[in-house]
Amino acid sequence: MRKVFYCMIMSFLMIGCDVVPDQSPAVMKEMCGRLFPEQADCFRFELLEEAGEGDVFSVESYKRKILIKGNSINSMAVGLNWYLKNYCHTRVSWYASDAVQMPDELPQLSQKKIVHSNCDYRFFLNYCTYGYSMPYWKWNDWERLIDWMALNGVNMPLALTGQESIWYKVWTSLGLSDEQVRHYFTGPAQLPWHRMSNVDYWQSPLPQSWLDCQEALQKQILERERAFGMTPILPAFAGHVPGELKEIYPEAKISTTSQWGGFDSQYKSHFINPSDSLYRVIQKLYIEEQTRLYGTDHIYGMDPFNEIDAPEWNEEFLSGISKNIYESICSVDPDAKWLQMTWMFYHSKEKWTPSRIKAFLESVPQDKLILLDYYCDFIELWKETDAYHGQPYMWCYLGNFGGNTFLAGDLDDVDAKLDNLFQNGGDNLYGVGATLEALDVNPLMYEYVFERAWNEEKSPAEWVANWADCRGGKQDEHIRTAWKGLYEQVYQHVALCGQAVLINARPQLEGVQGWNTYPEYHYDNRVLWKIWTDLLKAQEVDNGLYRFDVINVGRQVLGNLFSDFRSAFAKCYYAKDFVGAEKWAARMDGLILDCDRLLATSIELNLGKWIRDARAFGQTEKEKRYYEENARGIVTVWGQKGTQLNDYANRGWAGLTGSFYYGRWHQFTQAVLACMKDGKPFVQEEWEKGIIEWEYQWTLKQDAFPINSGEDPLKVAKELEEKYSLDFES
Repeated sequence: MRKVFYCMIMSFLMIGCDVVPDQSPAVMKEMCGRLFPEQADCFRFELLEEAGEGDVFSVESYKRKILIKGNSINSMAVGLNWYLKNYCHTRVSWYASDAVQMPDELPQLSQKKIVHSNCDYRFFLNYCTYGYSMPYWKWNDWERLIDWMALNGVNMPLALTGQESIWYKVWTSLGLSDEQVRHYFTGPAQLPWHRMSNVDYWQSPLPQSWLDCQEALQKQILERERAFGMTPILPAFAGHVPGELKEIYPEAKISTTSQWGGFDSQYKSHFINPSDSLYRVIQKLYIEEQTRLYGTDHIYGMDPFNEIDAPEWNEEFLSGISKNIYESICSVDPDAKWLQMTWMFYHSKEKWTPSRIKAFLESVPQDKLILLDYYCDFIELWKETDAYHGQPYMWCYLGNFGGNTFLAGDLDDVDAKLDNLFQNGGDNLYGVGATLEALDVNPLMYEYVFERAWNEEKSPAEWVANWADCRGGKQDEHIRTAWKGLYEQVYQHVALCGQAVLINARPQLEGVQGWNTYPEYHYDNRVLWKIWTDLLKAQEVDNGLYRFDVINVGRQVLGNLFSDFRSAFAKCYYAKDFVGAEKWAARMDGLILDCDRLLATSIELNLGKWIRDARAFGQTEKEKRYYEENARGIVTVWGQKGTQLNDYANRGWAGLTGSFYYGRWHQFTQAVLACMKDGKPFVQEEWEKGIIEWEYQWTLKQDAFPINSGEDPLKVAKELEEKYSLDFES
């Protein structure tokens, strides 16, 4: 009530003294109304006159209101976020379930603050994010993410929703039947890899109701993104076609792509050579229909050879591919530019030699091809490709694979790389971006990258101190100490593929199987335990972001502890100590279930919400079951039974931990104990045959998971702190 009363008084005082009417852009006022409705009228937004080159915003107090000016609406949003972070100690989460907590009274500025951008373009999202985080989102989730993007200065979002509706129209117009087209698509969560020519037909047919609702959703997404001054990156035709098209056009240069992800040959994709006359026909049909439905901003995302082989590797062929792709979009839209991720140059670096890269890039007119340097937190390809031979490029932070739930990232390294980029990146540096495969548990890494796109000078340590204040909603010495420790001890190592705690791995006595679950960490887990206990000492903090951090750090430290428990169990097995092995098996069971209990206090880290959202798309019980199977599969077996992608998208979620991971480890320890009791050696390969089938059968289940246990996360965390304290004191 105090907030309402304060703003009412301020509004009343403005009457008679504020002679200039409030002409704030509607989209900004509406965002304030969504995020903090009680204080929305306390903000005013104006366009900066004579702003000069580059993006810029200013923030000042004006007649007890907060006046934010920018050269664009996007800059105004960044200015608003700057004020929220630096004066209100609040940050807006990318999750719709997180409320925005504001101070009772808005702090005033003693002087105007002006901030300029270091680069004019900020890119966000990844094909994979649409499968690992957003396949079952509806408008409520998208609306919050778009607000988050605007506040963080994103003005080039990847916009892939709703394209299957257009492809359906294109393929049927070329003679394919309804059944053929919907069987060609995959299930919703696998659509990103279908779009990238990796896999077709898996978990098809895609329901017609899905196509319709995604088309309507895309229209909402694009309308809001454009209202914020963003340039959505819509797709165009990169060459991926249904195999059945060859039957209608037998002379077309259509080839089968290479195997991907361990899928059987029946799921392989097909590629039409861009030099074929049919290619331009398809491109024209697609872009014209897409423009009719969604409009255009003239930048098109196309990635012809993502994790698959080109039909030929000679430089003349590759040069012709890129030349024809560009000319095909330019013939439909003369203002067209092509946006291409460079992940393929890293992923298949033994094939994409420097001369082949050069041939591919230089066949597109200068400044018509924008390249995403996709994984700069690990390798900066702009340094190894002669800065992409002069074509515009964007430095991108990836940071997450598959939605893996792990504290990871290196703030100091990112800071140093961006310093060097802005000084030495060349005239063709186009901007910065974040290409995360999924929204994850390290939001600070992405917000830090986007904040560095502006020339606000803060060291990483200073930035983290502000971050800590925002997570608590106020300055608290314990939260600051905890985040100082996280920055200095934990966030000092680049994120890698497969990072997750051992709980998430397919069980075995030593090590891990394959590369999809990598539980190694570079710090002493007792250090993280101390950080967690510091975090739990915070006094009188009632903040959702703080509670999330308590859950998140606790999940990590207890998950790390599981590796010690497994080692103790294995040691007993090798020593033929049955009593000891039985004891450690019980402790392993208990630790997994305790982790699940802690996670269950969160909506975001919960399988229940994932499945609920998926089932909500179903119009019949059959469709609901279809979507649930798809949702369960992507975070466990991924695709076909026993393929190399099994567990790739593993994550620390309630329900998943207490059901799928617990089920595997309990069966494993019981099988090992049974062998010990019978005096037989445990044979991993024999046990694994059964667990592979069990994993697949789990994806077919229909048991329900709550979206939240209702327990207080702080109370649960403190109980677990007391329970496991002796394990960290020894």
